[in-house]
Amino acid sequence: MHIHILGICGTFMGSLALLARSLGHSVTGSDTGIYPPMSTQLEAAGVVIEEGYLAEHLQPAPDLVIVGNAMARGNEAVEYMLNQGLRYTSGPQFLSEQVLQSRHVIAVAGTHGKTTTTTMLAWILQYAGIDTGFLIGGVPLVETDEPRLQAAFAHSSHLGAASIDGHLGYFVIEADEYDSAFFDKRSKFVHYRPRTAVLNNLEFDHADIFADLNAIQTQFHHMIRMIPSNGRIIMPANTPSLETTIDKGCWTPIWRTAVESDGIDTGDDINAEEACWLAELTSMDGSQFNIIFEAESETLRGTVKWGMSGEHNVNNALVAVAAAHDIGVDVTLACEALSNFAGIKRRMELIGSIERATDSRIQVFDDFAHHPTAIHTTLAGAKNKLPGSKLWAIIEPRSNTMKLGIHKDSLAQSAQLADEVIWYEPAGLEWGLKEVVLAASVNNAQRVMSSTDAIIEYIASQVQDSGSGNHAIVIMSNGGFEGIHQRLLNAIAL
Repeated sequence: MHIHILGICGTFMGSLALLARSLGHSVTGSDTGIYPPMSTQLEAAGVVIEEGYLAEHLQPAPDLVIVGNAMARGNEAVEYMLNQGLRYTSGPQFLSEQVLQSRHVIAVAGTHGKTTTTTMLAWILQYAGIDTGFLIGGVPLVETDEPRLQAAFAHSSHLGAASIDGHLGYFVIEADEYDSAFFDKRSKFVHYRPRTAVLNNLEFDHADIFADLNAIQTQFHHMIRMIPSNGRIIMPANTPSLETTIDKGCWTPIWRTAVESDGIDTGDDINAEEACWLAELTSMDGSQFNIIFEAESETLRGTVKWGMSGEHNVNNALVAVAAAHDIGVDVTLACEALSNFAGIKRRMELIGSIERATDSRIQVFDDFAHHPTAIHTTLAGAKNKLPGSKLWAIIEPRSNTMKLGIHKDSLAQSAQLADEVIWYEPAGLEWGLKEVVLAASVNNAQRVMSSTDAIIEYIASQVQDSGSGNHAIVIMSNGGFEGIHQRLLNAIAL
């Protein structure tokens, strides 16, 4: 079957395209603003991508059009598809019908950490020898000599085994609350019908489609209603927005999780007596911690020593280990797997490092953070991981929620852990980013610039004039950001 995907370079749709290829279909697609890493892995897999949304891209007519949720009425390709009566569906519906119906689905939902947690969980299960299918909204980093793991994580999705020892195969899915398509305004995850569900956190986001937090909670509860009574929900303790969602009705047993500092003052300890899964931090930056499970008349524990950082990633690891244990993976083995976990692209990914004659270095990192909470947790992890470095943050408020100014009053405060912050104000932003930042009471230097060239010129001059000392530059955006990462490295190296 020939499938054409409208919006193929989105993180979900690109991963879906690779699954469709694995199912034996011929796949083409259309998009705008095509950039790596998704575009490069699609091209490497033999998927033909066409620029723009033109009617001619649907000629001759494909057998099926999968419509991305960024498509709207008035789009040339959408109007042609409807007028010609072409067969079409949404990405989540295609995934549900073609893959998930015959699997034990493990869904990872939440405002933050979905991609990272999904990748961790898929890595644990594959490491344990379970050929698990997965779809991740990002590209995993793989640092292993094991051919089986290299093959499984060659792309951001993997079909996996449909059955294992006579039982249903497993599929780990990043369960996004965003809507499915212009003709289906339900959240994507409503299609997935998980048996095991990780609910990582819940905050107001996606203001372009949700009126308020309660509207998002309603969608989460639609998914909770579908989880069987012999399934499992895993969620952090003392999270009011999730607890009130559960209070709407829950028929599934719950494991709650919590992070403790083990004597290290992080300022974020959670006292949760009802938690049966605990993570004890044994290093300030979160690079080492113990995981303990105390329930059902047993105590299990393991230790993780890895290259990741930040308490938010410890939380992600904890729920991933719990979900893996729910389907039979030993805690010690799961911790061993995470100790060999390399991470994921665009999550504090080191893009490049420049060593200087003064025995100091300048590092440039790429991170996907685009919400005040994510900005704060990313910078907290970076500050603990890179002590002694001047911490820079370059932030593009690119998401639809950011563009609407929903979180504008908390933006400056979210970046206070950086030593210096540069906010990029793109053309057409309907509220005054500069005025908001200047009016904020913050304890660090923050400025607003409207040109990536100006940002690069300013930072390059600052780090070059500093002579010595380490610099860590964290660039945060959920888009390509005009290729600023490599351009900045090139300018600093001159």
